Amino acid sequence: MRRRAGSATVALLALLTGCAGGPSLENQGEVTAPPGDSKHLVVGSAGFTESDLLAQMYLLLLKKAGYGAEILSVANRELYEPALESGQIDVVPEYAATFADWLNAKKNGADAPPVGSPDLATTMKALRSLATPRGLTVLDPGKAVDQNAFAVAASYAEQHQLKTLSDLGKSGLKVRLAAGDECVQRPYCAPGLKKVYGIDVTGVDPKGVGTTQAKKAVQDGQDQMVLTTSTDATLDDFGLVLLKDDKHLQNADYIVPVVNRSRAGSGRVAAALGRLNPVLTTEDLASMNEQVDSWRRLPQDVARAYLEDKGLL
Repeated sequence: MRRRAGSATVALLALLTGCAGGPSLENQGEVTAPPGDSKHLVVGSAGFTESDLLAQMYLLLLKKAGYGAEILSVANRELYEPALESGQIDVVPEYAATFADWLNAKKNGADAPPVGSPDLATTMKALRSLATPRGLTVLDPGKAVDQNAFAVAASYAEQHQLKTLSDLGKSGLKVRLAAGDECVQRPYCAPGLKKVYGIDVTGVDPKGVGTTQAKKAVQDGQDQMVLTTSTDATLDDFGLVLLKDDKHLQNADYIVPVVNRSRAGSGRVAAALGRLNPVLTTEDLASMNEQVDSWRRLPQDVARAYLEDKGLL
């Protein structure tokens, strides 16, 4: 939904211009500016439902802590990450393993081996080592994780007594998988399902990750399993259930705030955003996604109601 106009549009145009032609921190050595504590902070959103919800919660928590704050929506990481480095954006919600791999590819090239892993501590160590030289501080992750996940029809799971991906591997069932076409080669997808779980993946139906088309193919029995995400709020609408990744094939994509150190690296910012860590769960995030995507509520209303319900506002 396009909800921002006026000054926000002007700011966005300025941001895009700055990102396109401004200086880069690439190859400039480690950034050593002391942690900053700016009175007014810009929270970045990547423009999809979950990112909007997280940005709205960050905004409200920062305001509660006494900061002036606003949200700027930028469509993709290629734009908002350089803006975060330059201080045009001060904080963004990120995904630990995905962001670690993205920064690693930016530093070492697209063919660099991934540094994200299923282990959160290993992933966070790699992420922070890549982020710090760029003037970024990665705050502590909470409990919520949005990672790749696999779903089957609830009736199929009941018929074959499936609760985990290990159950599916042991069943010997042949599985056609609805996913993105890259699933054929990605280690977390078809190759990993075969290697880690022994699942007999007979083919990949290239219908995308968690798309309506992909989920409908499983609902209709054309495919047996779909690649989606752990916070997918629409599985019930298609009669689908997630199978537990009990051997931890997927990387640790926990939600982490990333801040510009020189503008928002203070302990006050970390404390304000850290209040969400012991509260927000993967299930909570999926529920909020559903309220926006299926019930058509505004992200700012859902975020505020959630924080009030949890006693954070």
